Amino acid sequence: MSTQQAEPESQEAPEDPEMKGTQSPQERRLDDKDDGMVDEHAEKEAELQGETVLIKVFRYDPEVEGKQEPRFDDFHVPFEKGMTVLDAVMYARDEYDSSLTFRHSCRQAVCGSDAFFVNGRQRLGCKTQISDLEQPVRIEPLPHQEVVKDLVVDMDHFYDQMHTVEPYFQDEDTPATDDLEEQRQSPENREKIKMSSRCIWCGACMSSCNIAAGDNEYLGPAAINKAYKFAMDDREGEEIKEHRLRILEQEHGVWRCQTQFSCTEVCPKDIPLTEHIQELKREAVKKNLKFW
Repeated sequence: MSTQQAEPESQEAPEDPEMKGTQSPQERRLDDKDDGMVDEHAEKEAELQGETVLIKVFRYDPEVEGKQEPRFDDFHVPFEKGMTVLDAVMYARDEYDSSLTFRHSCRQAVCGSDAFFVNGRQRLGCKTQISDLEQPVRIEPLPHQEVVKDLVVDMDHFYDQMHTVEPYFQDEDTPATDDLEEQRQSPENREKIKMSSRCIWCGACMSSCNIAAGDNEYLGPAAINKAYKFAMDDREGEEIKEHRLRILEQEHGVWRCQTQFSCTEVCPKDIPLTEHIQELKREAVKKNLKFW
């Protein structure tokens, strides 16, 4: 008779059908959106197999005579499965015109450097599928930004606004090395600020904001979202939080937001930017009510 013992059954817990209920509303919305786009994307991609795609790319070079006037150049790009806007622009540069200038780096929607204005909407070039767009594909630099050359815009002002809100942890009193303690964050607090930490500094939200277009001093949704991440973090002291709120409630801060949701609509990381701005408005009101 065999003395070999049967292997114990797997102790893995069965998939909880209610697990989706633990997701944040934003995560559930993103999952539903992704599920609904899969079939539609596959159909459009199949239709384009073997075809060429016409892309109309904005061109401008202030340093070259004859190219100082803004214009659009047409490029016919052979479609390949999975082709993104960035792929198409890179093909145009490599095969047709090496002077075509644009920013890109990771090609995985992490660096945020390839934000363009595609078919009238701010999008990441490396994340946007050609098959999801109406033809021809019109590619321009981000609006409301100074164009340096072709699809490259000057991001200095955007970065300056981000730094204005002091987006880093600050201690009210710097402790001695021997007195340093671990700063723990609760899972609940981490969940609250998780979406705000997804920002990749692409500038799409700022470009879409009508308030930022007319008020050059407005902090903008990206900077305010960055401030939200720290203002809502339980590990920061109250004095520092009040200091940051004073920055946000100044004339060109959170109160300039008109709740148009433009920034939320174009954010490639689906951050609920407008909701974060409104929550900071409520926090500013609470702070000021303490003095009454």
